[in-house]
Amino acid sequence: MSRLLAWRWRDRLRALRLLVLDVDGVLTDGGLWTTESGEVIKRFDVRDGLGIRLLQQAGLEVALLSGGKGGASEQRARYLGIGHCLTGVKDKPVALARLQSSLGISPAETAFVGDDLNDLAVRPVVGLLLCPADAVTPLRRQADAVLAAEGGHGAVRGLAEAILRARGEWRELSRAGWRDRNG
Repeated sequence: MSRLLAWRWRDRLRALRLLVLDVDGVLTDGGLWTTESGEVIKRFDVRDGLGIRLLQQAGLEVALLSGGKGGASEQRARYLGIGHCLTGVKDKPVALARLQSSLGISPAETAFVGDDLNDLAVRPVVGLLLCPADAVTPLRRQADAVLAAEGGHGAVRGLAEAILRARGEWRELSRAGWRDRNG
């Protein structure tokens, strides 16, 4: 998300209480490696991970919502302290609405980042629909904003910085650095 887009969506970014992320194609580059024993291996960007931790420390709830499953997403969620990791989801809007209800968070306070056609379906239940730079064309056309980076290569980190800028928290972090206070 460019600074110009971050400025355009400043009020909505400031109001966010829940950031929901698809996994494959958003937190990863969409590639899957499978071992001979059937274990799925995914590559995650550590800068996206730090962006998630920064948002958690700022008070945002972060959740993963994915149609895929296989263990790597759940492991990454545990590592980052993400309490809501919904995998194997067939109907994303229904699952997301249930999550919002359980947390007492409205669609207007929710942003979703996805990369493919199945992510378009969440549009009615979110205030902001965002996508990485390499998302499929129909999603890029209908998203509120296209993030500057590709999935698995810093897209979530760029969004985290935009959210923290909108909240007035980025300047101090970029000046003094960050210490993990979540653990």
